[in-house]
Amino acid sequence: MARSIAKTWQITFEELLHQENYAESLKQLVGLSNWTKGMTAAVVATCQLLGWQASAKGHPLANRSIASSEFLALDVMAFANNAQWQFPIAVIELENNHERIAYSLWKVLCIRVPLRIVFCYCRSPSDRIYAIENLGNSVIKPMSIADRIAISGETLVVVGSKNELAIFPTGFFKWWELDTNTGTFQIF
Repeated sequence: MARSIAKTWQITFEELLHQENYAESLKQLVGLSNWTKGMTAAVVATCQLLGWQASAKGHPLANRSIASSEFLALDVMAFANNAQWQFPIAVIELENNHERIAYSLWKVLCIRVPLRIVFCYCRSPSDRIYAIENLGNSVIKPMSIADRIAISGETLVVVGSKNELAIFPTGFFKWWELDTNTGTFQIF
């Protein structure tokens, strides 16, 4: 059985984070303004390890007729190759602001793409469940069943817990996948 694109991305990302240079530098940035910059670099590097080209703030794509780092105001957009005007293979949002997590999920759900990921953060591990329930209630449940089932590709929400910094990267992030049939998030 072939591994899903989401599982392949997750494994590659976690392997990258376990490398000394990423783990230590990111661990020291948690809670600082440079955290997003460091996470963006890790996400872009993960895409590149998969053979994709990724565009993000500070990581523009070469050989594009439109010079942009953030296409469609999405934090990271990845492409399978360098062909002009192709659909992306993945879109990824990195959201530090608790008030904007639902917006980030809605934003990636609006894109036709095989893989969508939203990274967000909470204070404690117990807050993760609340964050996921809130996303389900505020973004997924209001959708019509037909609209929800029509969502193609895989959608992940990755929630980091700032109180789990001591075990970073292991255990810092928890992963959930949207089940479009049931309209719920399942542990991934």
